[in-house]
Amino acid sequence: MIDMKELQSRKDEIAENIANRGMNIDLNALLDSQKQRSALLQETETLRAKRNEHATSMKQKLDPEVRATLIAEGKALKETIAEKEQLLQEVEAQYQSLAKSVPNYAHPDAPIGKLDTDNREIRTWGTIPTFSFETKDHVQLGEDLDLIDFDTATRVSGSKFYYLKNEAVLLELALERFALAVLQKHGFTLTITPDIAREEILEGIGFNPRGEETNIYTVEGTGTCLVGTAEITLGGYHAGQILNENDLPIRLAGLSHCFRREAGGAGQYSKGLYRVHQFSKVEMFVYSHPDQSDEVHQQLLAIEEEIFQSLNIPYRVVDTCTGDLGAPAYRKFDIEAWMPGRGESGAYGEVTSTSNCTDYQARRLQIRYRDNDGKIQYVHLVNGTAIAVSRAIVAILENNQMADGSVVVPEVLVPYMGCTEIRPKQ
Repeated sequence: MIDMKELQSRKDEIAENIANRGMNIDLNALLDSQKQRSALLQETETLRAKRNEHATSMKQKLDPEVRATLIAEGKALKETIAEKEQLLQEVEAQYQSLAKSVPNYAHPDAPIGKLDTDNREIRTWGTIPTFSFETKDHVQLGEDLDLIDFDTATRVSGSKFYYLKNEAVLLELALERFALAVLQKHGFTLTITPDIAREEILEGIGFNPRGEETNIYTVEGTGTCLVGTAEITLGGYHAGQILNENDLPIRLAGLSHCFRREAGGAGQYSKGLYRVHQFSKVEMFVYSHPDQSDEVHQQLLAIEEEIFQSLNIPYRVVDTCTGDLGAPAYRKFDIEAWMPGRGESGAYGEVTSTSNCTDYQARRLQIRYRDNDGKIQYVHLVNGTAIAVSRAIVAILENNQMADGSVVVPEVLVPYMGCTEIRPKQ
């Protein structure tokens, strides 16, 4: 969440940011709730202080009538405090719910808009391939090369699941291994994270674990959820802790499965592996000093570009518009890879994103650091996708297809796969 102390002084700025993000939040209701909460806190503290004075008086030698009067007063005071505490608990819950609904501030350079067409293209890399033959999309390539089985997965698990087979299995593992090697080179601590997290960790990161709008699978009756990204488990790693300033930045890389309901994710751009309920991903996550988070954000973007340049996949980088940032993000950059099988003549499709969430998630998760002057402050949290395997496979198969139906393996993956191409089965 944002610093609620700024709610009144920056009200107009916060309201404008909410409108730019296409959200509808009643700031007046939040301000009223904040004032009610403050008044109740003060009243409750005054009553508790009076109770303490009363208890001190009861320890003295008193006339029986005076003692009886004090006992009656003490009983009434106890009941009043209980009523105030109950009311405070209800107001606190309402206040916290409203406060958590307010999105992070947006970077002043973030483009204002609500649709992906409002995103700003920053740069492109690579040459979009041209083919002298009729191309196939990754679904057809996966079937012809016996790499992906959607039909069986639908019978076994439901729609938007899949089996990877043969060289596709090696391709997934190669992409994971290659991405981890790149991140290790850049000083990240490598982890394999849990696939389940507590609901309070998801809420702290900014995911809604329940309700019609959720994209999360809950594990019924356990207070836990399947994670949609290792951002959740990596962000929860230091939840509730006070870090040392000299240890920042802390760079973590997490390999995990990702589970997403993807409700309503239909259409031609969602077919095949592009939008599925389960996939593997290598995530980058950095606990940053506030003064360094913009620089760290650019570093994560540079690593994402390094990975896709190494795979020789054409892409573009976009500055994400305010309406597509998501509540926690201050600024977000996406890499969109060229996918020849997307639409009628090919199109860009998102394969990575990296977000600077400043102190928004850290406030919710209570992740702070002690500076060299001994002052406690909130860290900034920055995340980025190193490789989302299923979408990377889409881009590799479609860009590297050959006239004879084979697919060339990117050179950097050959040592991990043990082959230079994927050929039709005899």
